Amino acid sequence: MEKPLFNIPHQTYSTLSQAERYLLEYIHQHIEEIATMSIITLSEQANVSTATIVRLMKKIGYNGYTSFKYRLKQDKKMMDADDSLGDIDDDIKKVIRKNEEEVHKTIQLQSVGQIEDAVQKIHDAERIYIFSRGFSEMIAKEMMIKLQALDKICETHEDPNIIRVKSRKVGKNDLAIFISLNGETVELVEACQNLNIRQVTTITLTTKVDSTLSELSDMTLLGYKTDHSLFQEYEVRSRLSLNVIARILLDAYVIRTKK
Repeated sequence: MEKPLFNIPHQTYSTLSQAERYLLEYIHQHIEEIATMSIITLSEQANVSTATIVRLMKKIGYNGYTSFKYRLKQDKKMMDADDSLGDIDDDIKKVIRKNEEEVHKTIQLQSVGQIEDAVQKIHDAERIYIFSRGFSEMIAKEMMIKLQALDKICETHEDPNIIRVKSRKVGKNDLAIFISLNGETVELVEACQNLNIRQVTTITLTTKVDSTLSELSDMTLLGYKTDHSLFQEYEVRSRLSLNVIARILLDAYVIRTKK
């Protein structure tokens, strides 16, 4: 797989300025339009200087904005090359494309190096704690069952009070995994702060690159989320991208531990 779009280890992300973090989040949220934007247009739309754009591109591993746009255009060509949905109703086609987009762009965002590091942390951990809330709980439970099947001691917690209490008792040789769509759930943020004080390794699965959990965690695995939701009256946005990351992570763990 080619270099991911946002191959940003925690150490690199921590060196970004506030303007660069804002720009990174803006690009992430407007990825479709960015491929056709000039650097001047992006500067005006995002309200940042062209120098900030160039600095960010170099920090995340590209020669400049032009090479970043070229990568985006190449990926778009790959997605548009095979119109296998030609005979499907347009509204249903949009739904299928939306899910395809979330999966495709989430895979783009993954770094082989980060996945390898996360696998090693899972392997080395004496015990694994997975913290989540809401619809993310289903992903957490699936991860727990798979890890237990692989003979890892693992437990998952969803109750806010238990999350707070457990985060004060996790051992230094353990690992904590957070699953949060926006990375701002209060009890998860508090738990991660507690774990930082105890020097416990933390990994976050989220779709928001500049979230509080992302900044607090030792490692962030980032998923792509579209803004559109068919359930606008409820907070039931898709966790498909987080599911994809969890599956990649655990499949990679199986491959590495079987060698």
